[in-house]
Amino acid sequence: MEVIFQKPDFLWFLLAIPAIIIVHSLTLKSTNRKALKFANFEAIERVTGGQVLSKNLFLLFIRVIIIFLFVLALSGMTLSYMGQGSKFDFALALDASNSMLIEDMQPTRMDVAKNSAIDFINELNNNNQIAIVSFGPTARLESSLTNSLVDAKNAVRGIIPFETGGTSLGDAIISSVNSLINTKNPKVVILLTDGRSNIGVDVTDTIDYARLKQVTVHTIGIGTNNGGEYTEGVNLTIDEITLQEIAAMTNGKYFRADSAKALSDAYKEISGLTQTTIFRDLSLTSTLVALILLLIEWVLFNTKYRTIP
Repeated sequence: MEVIFQKPDFLWFLLAIPAIIIVHSLTLKSTNRKALKFANFEAIERVTGGQVLSKNLFLLFIRVIIIFLFVLALSGMTLSYMGQGSKFDFALALDASNSMLIEDMQPTRMDVAKNSAIDFINELNNNNQIAIVSFGPTARLESSLTNSLVDAKNAVRGIIPFETGGTSLGDAIISSVNSLINTKNPKVVILLTDGRSNIGVDVTDTIDYARLKQVTVHTIGIGTNNGGEYTEGVNLTIDEITLQEIAAMTNGKYFRADSAKALSDAYKEISGLTQTTIFRDLSLTSTLVALILLLIEWVLFNTKYRTIP
């Protein structure tokens, strides 16, 4: 946690506080001298609330606080702290190619991917928006950007495998980035796949596109180290180098998920990576409190602490 002053030059006005204290002290001495010359002490007690020679320290304290708060407001006092970024918008791109039906993760890679995605969505709040994309040889927008977490989870549940083979990471990235194009909030794509790009748009071009649109891409490679047999005698492997490059070039991170727990941990870490510095401008709050205290000071000055003419 840190306090930042947008206009620190105004802090010089804090030097007015010692001046207020000095003026108060001098005024108090003058008032006391006049009071001692005044013979009718009963009248003094009535106008000073029972204290013949009050020091009015409470009144001084309020005045100092008022000056202090007004100076903080003028200086643009802002509180900064790390917190969960409530304004992040996500696009979740899930591989729906036939290889996601491999059973090296029970019951299948796709089932594990869906369940973990739903758990991730459950951790979001209504301030977050999320789009759902599935991809294989092409990309499908399953759900447009929405803050309805129910709709997003239903979209994930409704993902079905593509009937034809092939995986296009490029199409997945473009569709995901485009789904976030109209939001002004920080944009994050989560790209999950169990294979390598072998069709569609060149991945290098889509990395440049994501960077141009200021989108962070976190990538997840799903599948056990031993893999699973896609067709007889054919085992598919994850193109980790490409996934690492996509993440690195877009300020994201690559995760290897060889189990349901590892995938869940990856989503949790991604949630943590969306923490950001939150800034809270306290200028208005300081001004409002100062005005309230100013009203209290005026009432006290004209009642309990009023001076004798």
